[in-house]
Amino acid sequence: MNGDEKKTSGSNHTRTIYNKFLICVLIFHDYRVKKMEFLIFGVLICLISTFIALRLIPARRNPNLPPGPRPLPIIGNLLDLGDNPHQSLAKLSESYGPIMSLKLGQLTAVVVSSPETIQQVLQTHDHFLSFRAVPDALSPYDHGQLAFPWIPVSPTYKNIRKICNTHLLSPKTLDANQNLRRTRIDDLLANIRRSALNGEAVDIGEAVFTTTLNLISYSIWSVDLADPNSEMAKQFKVTMRGLMEEAGKPNISDFFPVLKRLDMQGIRRRITVHFGKMFEMIDGMIDERLKMQELPDFSPKNDMLHHLLNMREDNNEIPLDRNQIKHSILVLFTGGTDTTTSIVQWAMTHLLKNPETMLKLKEELLRVIGKGNPVEESHINKLPYLQAVIKETLRLQSALLLPRKAESEVAISGFTIPKGTQIIVNLWASYRDSSVWESPYLFLPERFLDSASDSKARNFEFIPFGSGRRICPGQPLATRMLHLMVGSLLHWFDWKLEDGVTPENMNMDENFGITVEKAQPLRAVPLLT
Repeated sequence: MNGDEKKTSGSNHTRTIYNKFLICVLIFHDYRVKKMEFLIFGVLICLISTFIALRLIPARRNPNLPPGPRPLPIIGNLLDLGDNPHQSLAKLSESYGPIMSLKLGQLTAVVVSSPETIQQVLQTHDHFLSFRAVPDALSPYDHGQLAFPWIPVSPTYKNIRKICNTHLLSPKTLDANQNLRRTRIDDLLANIRRSALNGEAVDIGEAVFTTTLNLISYSIWSVDLADPNSEMAKQFKVTMRGLMEEAGKPNISDFFPVLKRLDMQGIRRRITVHFGKMFEMIDGMIDERLKMQELPDFSPKNDMLHHLLNMREDNNEIPLDRNQIKHSILVLFTGGTDTTTSIVQWAMTHLLKNPETMLKLKEELLRVIGKGNPVEESHINKLPYLQAVIKETLRLQSALLLPRKAESEVAISGFTIPKGTQIIVNLWASYRDSSVWESPYLFLPERFLDSASDSKARNFEFIPFGSGRRICPGQPLATRMLHLMVGSLLHWFDWKLEDGVTPENMNMDENFGITVEKAQPLRAVPLLT
């Protein structure tokens, strides 16, 4: 073949690859614009120009990276994520194994989805893989640098964790605040009782969200934030919902850091407004409390804000400054409200879909607590089936842990994980591993009743709150809230689905975000027992 023929052949090959890529882009545009706010078409036009300018330089993969699907030029494997990445990644792991690599735009990511590979990330190499990848949406007000879940493991991180474990979320503090949670649960039951008397269906998610918001707000600063008669409460609720919605959206800036300054989807601009409103309200609550403390007849409140504002420095603990307090309070709200609401709604969904399981739980509650008696936190240890229902719900509805970032090169299962790689822990896939879980797609709380279930956490088979240095500090509070709410809803009421809905045709679709939410809110009719 002469030189001209080689040039023609190379040109045709380049044109063929380019045309295939353009077709993929157009398909991507048609699907994504309709299905989710992901990569907008204008950005892809810019990327196509870049693609042409780079003359189709092939991507070079580290030869010792884990296997993975072949990436497209520029966008990599973004198309493989789909609307529900936890499910899409689980499907890919069936082909490429429990550790695989992806190219997500400019980022290299490694996904682990088995107890063995997860243990290597969260325990064996925890020292090098405990850093978190901070989303661009959390950059306003330096929230990603000051919020506890994302700050690096450092003296500041250890100090905040110690404060949580010693003051805010210690068993002693939680025991002292039981009456606060009891009052909020009573309010929830009173509202549902009114619906029962009127024969009205209840939006379980909305009812639980309101209760959880008030429960957390009362624990933080002894004020309800879902009071329908309070304008400040209404604004707080709307603003927090907006913040969570924006933070949960896939953001092109996270996959193409070079485009961060452009904020192509406007996520950073909108979330900055939400952050501003939230911090303004938090500042107002702090100022009000500081003024109250100056009054001679002030009676100290046994809440988190009191502990945060009145800490004294000692050898092992440094009080948080005002900025750290504000970001910590925001994390308590956002981290506790959305997650708890989602799990309670899913628990009720699974119980309504499995009437025999619901009946078994109601029988345990009646036997242990007695008709007409309230569910107390002291009952939880005496209710093994309720505990099993919560664990089984967490198993089925856990998705992805917050992404981590390799601060140095490490080896996992014989593969090399380069420095800067994002590490994605896919619990959704791990919890559906048929070699670990029998009938993994079925809702079977009984699997957690045998003595072997306690070993699952030690073997990294069941870690819904994470593990290692980054284990969720809110686990003790979340555990109490989940059992108290689900137990109370089942103990005081019978439940039936709305007309036309049966256990067989219930909508079980998921929406992926910060948590895995029900795509269709659960509505059910409460019946007085």
